[in-house]
Amino acid sequence: MLLSHGGEPLRTAGPVARWTVEQVLALAPDDTSRKAGSKLGAAGPWSGGGCDGPGAVWGLCKGSGSKPYQTVVDITGPAYKCSCPSRKFPCKHALGLLLVWASDESALPPGEAPDWAGEWLTGRRERSAEKAERAEQLAADGTSAAGPADPEAARRRAERRAERITGGAQELEERLADLLRGGLAAADQPGYGLWEETAARMIDAQAPGLAARVRELGAIAASGPGWPVRLLEECALLHLLDSAWLGIDRLPEPLAATVRTRVGLTAPAEGPPVRDHWLVLAQYDTPDGKIVARRIWLHGRETGRTALLLSFGAAGRSPGLALPVGGTLDAELTPYPGAGQLRAELGRQFGVPSPAGTPPPGDTAAAAIEAYGHALREDPWLDAWPVALRDVVPVPSGDGWQLADAAGGAALPVAPAALSRPGLWRLVALSGGAPVTVFGECGHRGFDPFAAWSAGAGDDAACGTVQLI
Repeated sequence: MLLSHGGEPLRTAGPVARWTVEQVLALAPDDTSRKAGSKLGAAGPWSGGGCDGPGAVWGLCKGSGSKPYQTVVDITGPAYKCSCPSRKFPCKHALGLLLVWASDESALPPGEAPDWAGEWLTGRRERSAEKAERAEQLAADGTSAAGPADPEAARRRAERRAERITGGAQELEERLADLLRGGLAAADQPGYGLWEETAARMIDAQAPGLAARVRELGAIAASGPGWPVRLLEECALLHLLDSAWLGIDRLPEPLAATVRTRVGLTAPAEGPPVRDHWLVLAQYDTPDGKIVARRIWLHGRETGRTALLLSFGAAGRSPGLALPVGGTLDAELTPYPGAGQLRAELGRQFGVPSPAGTPPPGDTAAAAIEAYGHALREDPWLDAWPVALRDVVPVPSGDGWQLADAAGGAALPVAPAALSRPGLWRLVALSGGAPVTVFGECGHRGFDPFAAWSAGAGDDAACGTVQLI
């Protein structure tokens, strides 16, 4: 059985606006699911299907067994339930059902949900209402949803972990010093085992952030010509992080919060929630050790803020949170501490996601570089910074590509990671030599494009949004 959630919405009485086929396919956890879901995106395999006003669709999909798979989707989450054994969020049946709903209004007529779907929908909606009511009561009382805790015990646990991290940071400093004394040119001779051993020591010290950076060092020696320079750069950044932790008491609080996050200490989202109409800019998955991290970028229409939602999947499971790219949701986000406060937690949703939204305003290439520079002052370990470029044209440059300002004056090289992705050619096709708006990350490796809008997209962002990753 497959379940997922993406925030707790408030119910609406009106009909739910249909998503586009592209937005449904953007929810797929991988290419295999996308292709399998597309094969089920016609009415043929489905029976007993329908939809309701509050935002649910359901249907029976014929499979290889004698009994059809029971699939139901709550659009407001979105959330999914299917009787198939898949552990992906959403499974191919949920994707296929959503594709039928998005492309054929007559295939899923309005009606009352059958018992097998209605029971789950009723339970989910009751839990959503209870959670919203409890959150309002806690806010009125000025209390925390975490419940009672022992502050003294928590303080002692935090002190013990801080001591272990300090010991790990001191040991890492010694190993970095040994590396430099022996010479970087010979750093590839011990092989990856030495780096993995050092990373394991950082895990023992409860500093997973340091462990991840040590593992990255181990891969640099096999990264091609010029690797000693790159290794020196990364060693310097790791030394800076070590030194920052060892002197964290002398740092201003925003930078100290960033250092805690970088070494691997987690902190809950805090501060007042920010309500806005958030445009879903991009969604993509990246491997992170034995888990998969899903990143969803949002842009607030009124606040102008850019926010990052993170969710994780482990043991073969896809991350639970999925939102329609190009759509807009009226919701509250609570920021996490740290410089920039980009990462946030999705809170209450007000109504259901709209399939359309206004593209971000964007800025020039020169302003994007300046924004990345300002962000580096707050977080020196930042690889890239999210920006939207307006009126840029993709042009070939040597063995790569650039995004050049249509009015001239500046250009950003496309990051090497994007050159081999089909999204680059979708961007070139969308532009056709004309200016476009592009959202992505600007960093020292160049600009990595995630989504784009044509010049005529206007307010119909769902039709103009092109996912590039």
